[in-house]
Amino acid sequence: MGKINGCLKCIFIFFNVLYMILGCALIYGAVRATALTLQMSSFGMPGLGWTWVFAIGVLGVSSFGIYAACSEKALALKIFAGFMGVGMIIMMIFGIIVAVQRNQLKTIFYSASSELVEPYMKEQSLRDMLEAIQQTGQCCGIVSANDWGEEIPNSCDCSSSNLGYGSCKSRPQGIRGPSKIFAQSCGDFIFSYVDIVFKILLGFFFGFAVTALLGLLITIFMIHQVKRNDTGGGIAMKGY
Repeated sequence: MGKINGCLKCIFIFFNVLYMILGCALIYGAVRATALTLQMSSFGMPGLGWTWVFAIGVLGVSSFGIYAACSEKALALKIFAGFMGVGMIIMMIFGIIVAVQRNQLKTIFYSASSELVEPYMKEQSLRDMLEAIQQTGQCCGIVSANDWGEEIPNSCDCSSSNLGYGSCKSRPQGIRGPSKIFAQSCGDFIFSYVDIVFKILLGFFFGFAVTALLGLLITIFMIHQVKRNDTGGGIAMKGY
C-alpha cells in the first residue's frame, strides 16, 4: 500500500502531465515565434529569452512533480513544494509587470507625437505594414495622417465605396493625397489588438499563480501523509 492516497496521487500526476504537455507546446511556440521576434525587434519588441526560461521551467518542474509523487519521498515533495511557492511568487510578479507595461504602452499610444513616429516611418517594411493595417482598420497614420509626411497614400482614402464603420475628414492642408481620409488613427486600432494580448497574458500569469497555490497546498498535504506513514511504520518496527 502506498504512503499517499491513491486518488490524490492520480489527480496530482494527471495535472502534472497536462503541464508537461503545456511546456512542450510553449517550447514549440517559442521556436515558431523566434523568426517573428527577429523581424519586430526594430520596433522595440522584447526578445523571447524569458519565454524560453518559462517553457523549460514548466516542463522541468512538472516532470519533477511526477517523480516526487511516484517516489513518495518527503524530500522530493518538499523540493517540489518549494518550486510551487517560488513559481506562485514569480507568476504574481510577472502579472504585475504585464499590468504596468500595458498601462505604459497605452500612455505611449495615446500621447505619442508625429515627431516620435517619424524615424520609424522611414523604414519601408513599416510603411508597407501600416498601409495594410489602414485598409483593414479604416484608419490613417499611427498618430495622425501627418505621419506620412508630404504625401498620404491611397490606403487612407475614405471614399463612400470603401467606407464601412469609419468616419472621414478632409486631408491636412499642404499635403498631397486623397481629398477625404479616415479620421481614426491606426494607433487606436493597433492598441485594441495589443490590449487583447495583454489581457490574455494577465489571465495566463494570474491563472498560473492560482494553480501554483493549489499545487502547493496539495503537495503539503501529500508530505503530511508521507510523514504520518513513515512515523507510524517506525513506531511499529520499534515495538516489534
